Amino acid sequence: MNKPLFVAAAVSLSMLGLAGCAKKEAPAEPVRAVRTTTVSGSESVASHEYAAEIRARTESRLGFRVGGKLQSRSVNLGDSVKAGQVLAQLDAQDFRLGQEAARAALAAAQTNLDQANADYRRFKELRDQGFIGAAELERRETAMKTARAQLDQAKAQATVQGNQAAYASLVADAAGVVTAVEAEPGQVVGAGTPVVRLAHDGPRDAVFSVPEGRVGPLRQLLGQPGGVTLVPWGSGEPAKATVREVAAAADPVTRTFLVKADVGNAPVRLGQTANVKIAGQAMAGVIRLPLTAVSEAKGQTIVWLLDRNAMAVRSQPVVVAGADGNTVVIAQGVKPGDEVVVAGTHVLTPGQKVKPFVEAQAAAGRVIPASASAPASLASR
Repeated sequence: MNKPLFVAAAVSLSMLGLAGCAKKEAPAEPVRAVRTTTVSGSESVASHEYAAEIRARTESRLGFRVGGKLQSRSVNLGDSVKAGQVLAQLDAQDFRLGQEAARAALAAAQTNLDQANADYRRFKELRDQGFIGAAELERRETAMKTARAQLDQAKAQATVQGNQAAYASLVADAAGVVTAVEAEPGQVVGAGTPVVRLAHDGPRDAVFSVPEGRVGPLRQLLGQPGGVTLVPWGSGEPAKATVREVAAAADPVTRTFLVKADVGNAPVRLGQTANVKIAGQAMAGVIRLPLTAVSEAKGQTIVWLLDRNAMAVRSQPVVVAGADGNTVVIAQGVKPGDEVVVAGTHVLTPGQKVKPFVEAQAAAGRVIPASASAPASLASR
C-alpha cells in the first residue's frame, strides 16, 4: 500500500472513533400538560365536623348483687327487654338452703318467745300472791324481752336470706336494649360483676370527642337548642342537636374532651354513626384550592403558579389554614387572580415549560374534519 494512502486511512479511522466517543446531547424535556384554576376570594363559613356515635342517655352494666355460678342467661346481644324481665339466673341451691335455715331459726325464736311470755305470766301471778320476790319476776321479764329481741333478729335474718335468694335472678330495672354480654353460663361471677349492658329506652345522645382547642366554643353552645347539626351516615336527613354536656377533664389517653349532644326526636338508631357539624363565623375573602393543588417540597407546603406569558411554572410557598372536604383553605401565599396548577403537579420543576390540558372530547372535535376527509381519499385510490 502506498504510504500517503495509509496515512489518510488512519486519520479517517481516528476521526470516526472520536465522533463515536463524543457525548450525546440530552433530549429536550417534554412540555407537560397541566390543568389550572384562577384563584378567587369568596365568603365562607368556617365549620368543624366530628364523628359521633348515637348512645342511650342511660346505659347500665347489670350484675348480680350476690356471687355464684351463672346457671343461665335468657338474653343475647341486641335483644329488647322489658322492665322486670329476668335476664340471667344463678345457681340458687345454697341461697335456698340459707333461706330454710333462717326460717327454722325464726320458728325457734318464736317458740322461745312464747315460752318466755308464759313463764312471765305465771311468775307474775306468784308474785301477786307473795310466793316469790320481785327480783325473780324481773329475771323472767328480762328473759321475755331477750326472747322478743331474738325473734326480731331472726325475722330480719330470714328477710335477708329471702332477699339473697331473690338476688339469684338478674332482673331488668327498665325497658331497653342489650348492648353487650359480658358473662356466659357456667362462669362463676362475684357480686357486682357485670353480666349484661342495658341501654335504657328514652333520650338519645350523640357522643363525640373534640380537641382541647375546641372546648371553649362548645362550652358556649351548652344548652342552646339546635346549636349543632347532626348528619347520619349513609341515610337520613340532617337534624338539630343540643349540646348538653362537655367533659370537665381530658381523656388520659387521647387527651380529647368528651361531648354529649341531645338529638331530641331525630330518627336515629342506637349505635348509629353520624357527623356533628359545628358552624363558625362567616369570613370574607377566603381562598380555597383543591387538595391536588397542594404539595410539599423541602419541608414547605407549596403550589405551582403559571406564568401565561412564558408558559412556565414556579413554586410558591403557602400557609394552609385548614381542610374542608376535598379542598384546603389557604391563609397566605396566593392572591385572587393567580393561576394555580391543580393537576399534574407531581412532575413539575421550577421554570418548566407547560401547556394547557386539552379535554379528550375537545381534542377529538378538532380532528373530525381530517377524519371526515379520509373516506374520499380512500375512494380516489
